[in-house]
Amino acid sequence: MARKEIGIMTGWEFALEEKGEKHFSEVELPHDWAITGPFKKDMEQGEAQGFRDRWGIGWYRKKLELSEKKDRCCYYLDFGGIYEDSTIWFNGHMAGGRKYGYSPFRLDVTDYVHTGTNEILIRVDNTKKPVDRWYSGAGIYRTVKWIETEKHHLDERKIRVSTAIDNNSGVITVNPGIQGSMRLSAEHDGNMYQTERKEEIITLRIPDAKFWSAEEPNLYHLKLELMDGERCADQITMHVGIREFDFIPDRGMIVNHKPVVLKGVCVHQDIACRGIAATKEMWRTRLMDLKELGCNGIRAAHHMYAEEFLDLCDELGFYVYEECFDKWTGGLYGRYFETEWKKDLTTMVERDRNRTCVFIWGLGNEVENQAQDSMIRLLKMLKGQVVSLDNTRPVTYAMNPHFKRESNVDLSRVKDIQKFVDETDDMEICDMEERLDCIARIADVVDIISCNYQEQWYDKIHERFPDKLILGTEIYQFFKGHENQMQNFICENPSLVPLEKKYVMGGFIWTGFDYLGESMGYPAKGWGGSLIRTNGNRRPSYYIMQSYWSKKPMVYFAVMDYSLKDEGVKEHWDIPIYAEHWHFPQFHRAVIPYMIASNCEEVRLFVNEKEFYLPNPSQCANRLITGFIPYVPGRVKVVGYIQGEEVCSREVVTPDAPVELRFTEGEYVSADCGQQRLLTVRACDEHGNPYFREESLVNFEIEGNGEILAVDNGNLMGNEPYDEAFIHMYHGQASVLVKCGDIPGIIRVSAHASGMKSGSLRCGLNTDK
Repeated sequence: MARKEIGIMTGWEFALEEKGEKHFSEVELPHDWAITGPFKKDMEQGEAQGFRDRWGIGWYRKKLELSEKKDRCCYYLDFGGIYEDSTIWFNGHMAGGRKYGYSPFRLDVTDYVHTGTNEILIRVDNTKKPVDRWYSGAGIYRTVKWIETEKHHLDERKIRVSTAIDNNSGVITVNPGIQGSMRLSAEHDGNMYQTERKEEIITLRIPDAKFWSAEEPNLYHLKLELMDGERCADQITMHVGIREFDFIPDRGMIVNHKPVVLKGVCVHQDIACRGIAATKEMWRTRLMDLKELGCNGIRAAHHMYAEEFLDLCDELGFYVYEECFDKWTGGLYGRYFETEWKKDLTTMVERDRNRTCVFIWGLGNEVENQAQDSMIRLLKMLKGQVVSLDNTRPVTYAMNPHFKRESNVDLSRVKDIQKFVDETDDMEICDMEERLDCIARIADVVDIISCNYQEQWYDKIHERFPDKLILGTEIYQFFKGHENQMQNFICENPSLVPLEKKYVMGGFIWTGFDYLGESMGYPAKGWGGSLIRTNGNRRPSYYIMQSYWSKKPMVYFAVMDYSLKDEGVKEHWDIPIYAEHWHFPQFHRAVIPYMIASNCEEVRLFVNEKEFYLPNPSQCANRLITGFIPYVPGRVKVVGYIQGEEVCSREVVTPDAPVELRFTEGEYVSADCGQQRLLTVRACDEHGNPYFREESLVNFEIEGNGEILAVDNGNLMGNEPYDEAFIHMYHGQASVLVKCGDIPGIIRVSAHASGMKSGSLRCGLNTDK
């Protein structure tokens, strides 16, 4: 028989156990039961979890029909992730489960399955403390698959794939992991290449191959077949990019023999209004925003991510830093480390060692007892396990900038492990030479020195360790620290450092997107110091980074506006309060500070046709043009020039009164049946100019084959629910998440606000206009 893999995402029932009782209702996967709960100011560990009530025990059940159980078959349930501590019963038999909520796992249910109706019952326990430092959600939040194979079959977790470049040819090498006759083929752009196994290892040479990189993410469709005579008994397919990574201390990261600077961001996995129940297409939208920025790297913080997310990184072109866990014996994972570390670490490496996008393995993040004997022993143990499974990638660990002398603190009793490792106290090591001694102990184990917020020490680290590259695993988006005060506010952007220092591979900004949890305190329900808001609205810092990273000519203008509301951002991770508008109704005459970001050679600035002369970006600190201009209502325009030719422009206009709502996507968008689309509406004056300061309540409606799932406005300080059809505008915008139905046709989404003309958008599902 042929292998069968079926997603089982519908037909589930869910119940949250209350006083021993369970009342089931129908749900679709992915599902996060916590995101629709109320905000609770007094919720235990609320700052970490976005003040969402996520405590409790949840139950899922599903009926599964099997027309015939075949004797020569194996049957599996495959889970992308269940948060957390799951137990699965199949037809009343306990089949297994997984403690760690980010780990995928597969259960063999062959002995329990029967012809006819089968029942899956799953218990999910979210009662244990402490919780994660960020919003973890709760439930079956990733893909679930049903797999049927023959008894002797391939296992993608045991297959080893490597690639190499030989002049213009690509070489794909495969170890199938089992004995048997094999056939291997690779297809790209209509060209097919094929070979059969003559040795234990299969090698396929592709002449004039198309190589993979973040700039050109060429993928080959690889098919490995297990043959029984002329019959294909089983097959595994995957997408593989032919690429080579090298890491050279005086040159940096080399991809396919060319130097590459990592222009990266860290991300967390929630998508705010849907919690952790994110779909592949929602992440596609986010990653495309990062590609437009010029970003080429992702740090998947601080755990394993969904396969679908990594599929997109392969397809779109991102270099991925993958790590298994955050802390080790402290924090959430402390209750699992002793019994689960090897299983979880093995799961990550075996699942993703064939991934084209993954270029490095991370062993942990800012762990307890950093650089002390106990930590070094664990670091060596973890690295040894990774290398035993994959020796083709470097292995590293993300260092906290705080190093401490050894103490006798019982970490199991520490409620806030991050606060413990971050706090400056009498145990803190402040002498630079002592600090470098600590780094040396870690550097002796890892392949690359990975630093969180240590740009101010890069030169000294390099002097001490000239034979190792430095990677900024977390960097601020605007400020740089001082050698004697890491949280000094020096206006030297850390993202510019690797452009000047070859021994620095690059860095990952904390973070690319706002996320729930890790709040600075109520009413903030999440982390707001990011490039992009939860609803996709781009902050000024997005355009600053675009001016550093993108090759496409761009120019951007923003004002410094301290009349805007506090967003609860931790100061050093923030930027000055810039905003893209030209609207100060409180001023008759005033001098306004501004900022211009551009990757052009020259920029010109006009206020109502009057020009104000500027220095070139290359002459300015941080390559940002800053200054003052008088506030006069009207139009501000900036124009970028390269070699004397105008190549780009951007303008802001003082708006008249807001009179209508307009969707930023226009009047028509296309979508696939079943897809989820986030649509945004903004307040505009009669000329279509956006009204940045509008905060009216917007009500959304949908007509046709679709439904409204959630709303969002990007304001993490608000306490409006996500699972409604109304929300107030923030910075003149509001968004709605729409789920398209399964029948092709047209749906209409409309937005209404008091005193304004309604906005309307048509969405075509698998159909032309």
